[in-house]
Amino acid sequence: MVTRTVFRKITQLQDDLELKISEVYTDDEDMVKVAEKSLLLVDNAIRKVKDLISDHQFDTVAEEVHFFKKIKPKFISKFIYYSCILDLESHKPNAGDKTVKKYYEAEQEKLKNFYLEHSEFYSYYRRDATYLDHKIFVRNSYDLKMKLSYGFYNFDPAFTTSHDHLIARFIASQQIDKYLKKQLGSLGKDDNGNKPSPLVWSASKVGLIELVYALYQMRCFNGGNVELSEVIRFVEKSLGTDLGNFHKTIFEIRNRKQGPTKFLNLVSEHLNRHFLNTEGE
Repeated sequence: MVTRTVFRKITQLQDDLELKISEVYTDDEDMVKVAEKSLLLVDNAIRKVKDLISDHQFDTVAEEVHFFKKIKPKFISKFIYYSCILDLESHKPNAGDKTVKKYYEAEQEKLKNFYLEHSEFYSYYRRDATYLDHKIFVRNSYDLKMKLSYGFYNFDPAFTTSHDHLIARFIASQQIDKYLKKQLGSLGKDDNGNKPSPLVWSASKVGLIELVYALYQMRCFNGGNVELSEVIRFVEKSLGTDLGNFHKTIFEIRNRKQGPTKFLNLVSEHLNRHFLNTEGE
């Protein structure tokens, strides 16, 4: 099989993999499950790529370099990324934002140390240099003067060069860093990405509905040009509470024996008492 045909088959595998992974994200929002399902898909794709390449003889050195420098790392980086996400999220402490923040920041520090450890080759990668490609991205050819992975001799020589795995790690690390920044940025936010209000309604929910309904009837919101449901949603979001079936509650308020303004009367009494007690201060 000519190299052009092999590359075309691998491109199709990559496109199919991207589509299947996107479907995983659509079906599930739990990142542990997303990572597990994605790893199975990536592993299956890598095995197919390996079957195409292991016994393949490239037509030119340039084609071999292109595969191990540009194509293979895209697949391996996904396996590294989802493996890291699975480990990260399955071991995340079930604690407050402060503890989780430290946990994610510790992972960021690990990434920094990785880049420092491989700073020389990372510079080569970032500059898109090519002068060593014929040694480090061709099978059974490597430079012992360069830093090699400790597990290099355990790799499959038919599907591995000395540095393609590092390229994959660089790509994965960039994605992991983005993920960590996103997670850190979302700490303390609700599902809509909003920071929760520091104010919490600590009186009864019936009392809050009574108060809001009274203000609504007085046309205190938008001059009365607004639906009650919209006002209720705003109050719920602002105070981080759920007022439930407010229509039913309003019906019960209207028909209760002690009168419909129990909470408002209590508010009025407390305010009057406060002003009486503070006269002359």
